[in-house]
Amino acid sequence: MADDQGILLSVRKLAKTYPKFRLKEISFDLREGMITGFIGRNGAGKTTTINSILTFVQPDSGEVLYRGTLLGEDEQNIRRKIGFVSAGMTYYTRKKLKVITGVTKSFYPEWDDAAYEKYMRAFGLEEDKTPAELSNGMKIKYALALALSHGAELFILDEPTSGLDPVSREELVEVFLRLKDERKTILFSTHITSDLEKCADRILFLQQGELKADDDLESFRRSYRILETAQVSPELEAAARGKCRTKDGYTVLLAGEDGRFAETREASLEEIMIHLEKEAEEK
Repeated sequence: MADDQGILLSVRKLAKTYPKFRLKEISFDLREGMITGFIGRNGAGKTTTINSILTFVQPDSGEVLYRGTLLGEDEQNIRRKIGFVSAGMTYYTRKKLKVITGVTKSFYPEWDDAAYEKYMRAFGLEEDKTPAELSNGMKIKYALALALSHGAELFILDEPTSGLDPVSREELVEVFLRLKDERKTILFSTHITSDLEKCADRILFLQQGELKADDDLESFRRSYRILETAQVSPELEAAARGKCRTKDGYTVLLAGEDGRFAETREASLEEIMIHLEKEAEEK
């Protein structure tokens, strides 16, 4: 983090306490033109982090900087550079898209009609449709088209592929990769880790309010191996970073540099997350 070149957004010691949860001074950077996957189970603090970045909630402490400027010092202009897209976003379901767009563009003085028309065509969207006539995947594409038209550089995606069929998810992942080609920056929060394996450059892993990993995707995956076994010996139990039952025995997560056990294989992102959560539960 010493090299600030290419850093679009920085989170510094962000903390928030609720009666039954605490976000524990997390820090990370989002670099230009990269897709960063944000993973962790429900209740880990992903939504609290996102809401704090977007000022939907007020954190107890910490800073958010956009291109080195504190968010609070230029919030209105910085917010125009951020596009927030969530699977739970709602629109007036019976209003035509062109009406919704007309209202939206009035809030953005740098709205680009040419960009809007470009992305509406690219995403196969028709202005005479209503949100009620759109699939969930098309609603996400419409939200992206709006954000791209008001000049967003950073896209914060909260479970955008949740509830979509595999084909629709694949289409959206391709859209995210096209945005990356245009040097857009994406923070992609999701439980569907297979989507991240197709597009993410980096991984943030949040567990019980603590940031447990901030690494590039391939390095994070190489840090662990999976051993499939019928029984777990005491030596294997001591080395395990979490174990899960299977039909034929167990899968055990091991540190990638641990060479004591033969016949290990690569671990998927989902396997790493699940096994580390199992480890945390057992402590």
